[in-house]
Amino acid sequence: MLQVSQLQVRRGFSTVLSEVDLHLRAGRVTGGLGANGAGKSTLLSALCGELPITSGEVLLNNRRLEDWPDQQRAQYLAVLPQHSTLNFGFRVEEVVGMGRLPYSTGRQLDEQIVRAALVAADSEHLLGRNYLQLSGGERQRVHLARVLAQLWPGGKGQVLLLDEPTSMLDPLHQHSILQAVRVFAERGGAVLVIVHDLNLAARYCDDLLLLNKGRVFASGSPDEVLRADSLGAVFGLEVLIQKHPERNHPLIIAR
Repeated sequence: MLQVSQLQVRRGFSTVLSEVDLHLRAGRVTGGLGANGAGKSTLLSALCGELPITSGEVLLNNRRLEDWPDQQRAQYLAVLPQHSTLNFGFRVEEVVGMGRLPYSTGRQLDEQIVRAALVAADSEHLLGRNYLQLSGGERQRVHLARVLAQLWPGGKGQVLLLDEPTSMLDPLHQHSILQAVRVFAERGGAVLVIVHDLNLAARYCDDLLLLNKGRVFASGSPDEVLRADSLGAVFGLEVLIQKHPERNHPLIIAR
């Protein structure tokens, strides 16, 4: 799927990421964690080709990222940035339909996919609405539907990169969106999602990557990464780690 080896990114005289190794696998959701300024958004920008890397290698389906033609790469790799700006009064379905631009599948099929993606993002009720009249959380869900439509329905070889997709959402929609991300992975895709909520990461992610000052501090399963000593070192936060009473994943409680 998507494999990163010894990735380094420099901005000016500063090294923002150094010696990052990462492997996004089919059928799995990887969560990216770290304090503000740890390099999470920079990593996402490097993985989608938006930001040039200084050294190392990024492979998409065993092919260097820079060797993919743009249109073909867009059929296998989609990214939801932390902030999606759109200043025109498009209808919601037109915004989501932008995800179909890499394809020539015809209007009828594209309209079916747009509606299905909106359903997956819990946003079908927004059909026909003016994008500029939506709340911040509604816009976030529309953009998630857009990237889902870009890779719809999801399958082996496709990679979804999401930068804090739950940041503007209420608790119900945080869970519904991450459930949609899990469904995408279950269809064979690979996902990297940047999250700040440690308990959401524990519940929905198969693997975690914990960054600290541009380096990998820990990686592995939620049980391996979400440890009191690691979270204290990275976030400066004293926590208790317990098991969720029903789901058995780690439950993080601030002291």
